[in-house]
Amino acid sequence: MSGPVDERRAGEPVGPGGRRSGLRNPEKAVRGLGAGTLALEALVLLLAIQPIRVVGGHLSTAAIGAIVALAVVCVVLAGQMKRSWAWHAGTAVQGLLMLSGLLHWSLLVLGIIFALVWAYALHVRRVILG
Repeated sequence: MSGPVDERRAGEPVGPGGRRSGLRNPEKAVRGLGAGTLALEALVLLLAIQPIRVVGGHLSTAAIGAIVALAVVCVVLAGQMKRSWAWHAGTAVQGLLMLSGLLHWSLLVLGIIFALVWAYALHVRRVILG
């Protein structure tokens, strides 16, 4: 008895155990995951400003400025996911968001949540692209 026929074509990404990922364009799918994660983060950051001000107490001008700046960086990086450095920059954004927790505690909470989401996106990227 022979094993399964190897139907891979040259240049196709191979997943764990030598299996194909099953995606037509794995690189594009992974870029979309990264871009979607960053776009969602930007949206959540901008929408969180008012509830933080109402429920969480005083939100300084510096904290609002940091939120807006991080949201803009997330949107710019979402458009640059083709570049390999964008993944490293996205990781740095998560660290900056957690660091902005010094301005308001709720930003630390958001930073931890999105750092976990970003870590999962990096894990999926590693599994799919190898």
